[in-house]
Amino acid sequence: MTDNGQNGLNPGRPPASRIRLVVSDMDGTLLTPEKQVTRHSIAAIQTLKQAGVPVCLVSSRPPGGMEMYFDVLGLHTPYGALNGGTIFNADRTIRSRLSLDPEAVQETLDMLKVHDIEAWLFRGHEWLVTNATGAYVEPEAKAVRMTPTAVPSFDDYRQDVGKVTGSSADYEALMRQELEIGQLLEGRASVARSCQCFLDITPKDANKGYALRQLASFYNIPIEEVACIGDMNNDVPMLSIGGLSIAMGQSKPEVAETAHFVTAPNSEDGWAKAIEQFVLPRVAPLSDSSAGKTVS
Repeated sequence: MTDNGQNGLNPGRPPASRIRLVVSDMDGTLLTPEKQVTRHSIAAIQTLKQAGVPVCLVSSRPPGGMEMYFDVLGLHTPYGALNGGTIFNADRTIRSRLSLDPEAVQETLDMLKVHDIEAWLFRGHEWLVTNATGAYVEPEAKAVRMTPTAVPSFDDYRQDVGKVTGSSADYEALMRQELEIGQLLEGRASVARSCQCFLDITPKDANKGYALRQLASFYNIPIEEVACIGDMNNDVPMLSIGGLSIAMGQSKPEVAETAHFVTAPNSEDGWAKAIEQFVLPRVAPLSDSSAGKTVS
């Protein structure tokens, strides 16, 4: 594991000495490359719980794709789905939601269509597709244990959209569209790849930095006392503001440089190692004044 020292984007921001909340990405971070959770990670979560430090997950996944892991992880805390734009309570009800402007949805769909990139829409608990046999639909359905709803077109579904995802095996095309759509929707949406094959377009403030702030507020904890862990471009908004930010070992340099520390890759139990080496020595349990908020 590597100690990156001070933050690459803000050299004046030293790592926190006190941690009371952990906010983590899932794919590429808490999950192994096979989309599994290791026993070491489960044990680390239990140790945090025993110390009174809650763990909240934030992911580009739809809510169902996150909830499928909660029982094995023993987590019953609020969580941020759709890249953090929709915050759910532990009982699956929506706590807060940001939506894309319908015009931004249409402009995104037009750009993806021109470049032959398949589009999906996510609204609350819904996943909408126009091509149910698309290359990534079946693998994603299995991965998140959700069945998409096939619609003839997206014309009647541009309201209340929490995320548009462009999926393609042409990774370079997605990289180009991350820039082009980002420029097109500058000031109106957040545009970032959540993995090599997925490009996510979410409301302007719907990013993992927004989710971190929402979750910290729920527990009445300042973000300076929140540890966050991630691996991709869409994790940068939280890595760059968290009190203690940790990048996974396989992260690209532009992601790693925004973190205080770099742990081992997710193929080598990097999440559990990060908790053990960087977080647990800094944990401080929730005080009585912060509850009504159950740590579970």
